[in-house]
Amino acid sequence: MSKFNSQQNIGDIVAEFPKAGEVFKEYKIDFCCGGNRPLSDAIEKQNLNETEVLDKVNKLYETFANTMDTNWREANLDEFVDHIVNKHHGYLWKEMPEIGQLTTLILKVHGLHHPELSKVHKLFHTVKMDLEGHLTKEETLQYPAIRKFIESKSKEDLDEAVRIIKELEDEHTEAGNILKDLRAVTNDYEIPEDVCGTFVNTYQKLQEMESDLFEHIHLENNILFPRLFALQESMSYKTSN
Repeated sequence: MSKFNSQQNIGDIVAEFPKAGEVFKEYKIDFCCGGNRPLSDAIEKQNLNETEVLDKVNKLYETFANTMDTNWREANLDEFVDHIVNKHHGYLWKEMPEIGQLTTLILKVHGLHHPELSKVHKLFHTVKMDLEGHLTKEETLQYPAIRKFIESKSKEDLDEAVRIIKELEDEHTEAGNILKDLRAVTNDYEIPEDVCGTFVNTYQKLQEMESDLFEHIHLENNILFPRLFALQESMSYKTSN
């Protein structure tokens, strides 16, 4: 019997089996901002072969089921937050300035013959600016509130951690849309024949950032935020009874 089916939410599948995200990336199935919908919806909308997609996910699960990493649905919240800050925020703070310089450089060198690079430059610097504000908001507002709740176990602190989730989700969606625009503008990061190694490196780094950010958004939208909402609902129920 297969582990996963098309009626399950995309985000739930990746939450239980993170490597499923590799298959979804292959088929351009949005599992971060678009994770809160049945897999069947994406398959139908994108005119994909349902059997083919599910077979790949389930066969991958059979291969790696016993070697999976941390289950973030059950991990301690403080460990979860540390993971996001250290791995994903740390990656973005380190890599975005360098990628910004690279997009500027290849625009100057190759822009005359590759006019799409002006769009690449604009889109990247837009998402960079948006993400810098977003990461700062998480690190100075939401994550401290989560840590405070971990210590106090008070509903007030949890309410503060939940308060800006809608705003953060909207920002995730905007960042995800810009990344999709970048992929479209670059024709899935196709490398022209007349470019230098710096051009190739820039496109590779943009794809690495896309992959890391999709995983980052998935962890928050599909696991962290629902966990906080569930805790809030549970505490509200106990308070009212």
